[in-house]
Amino acid sequence: MSERTPTRWQRLRQSSALTVVLVGIVAWGAGRVVQTQVRDGQADALRTVARAGDIRMLSSVSCIFCTKARQYLTDHHIPFEECLIERDAACLADYKRLGASGTPTLLVRGQRQLGFDPLRVTAALGG
Repeated sequence: MSERTPTRWQRLRQSSALTVVLVGIVAWGAGRVVQTQVRDGQADALRTVARAGDIRMLSSVSCIFCTKARQYLTDHHIPFEECLIERDAACLADYKRLGASGTPTLLVRGQRQLGFDPLRVTAALGG
């Protein structure tokens, strides 16, 4: 059996495919860097205006969005208080009194917010 040498067209196609893959990987990496910078900038803005007692999060044990919000606030050293509606009767009473429809429910200086959005919390704190 003899091996055939790839034609110019075949080499060009292989080279183009490799280029597309490499460009895709670089674009993905650049997107991740930008995403991280934006997230960190939002966290810096929130950390600047948040004080102890400003943010209270009513959470649920099984809520993945609560876990993500808790992780974000903790990772970025943003002061907040948290209670779990399944474990704290006062927390559950507050949850019901507020007419909350899901978790996390945040109280930002007493103002109710359903879900966690760093920009919305920052705006509620005057940032």
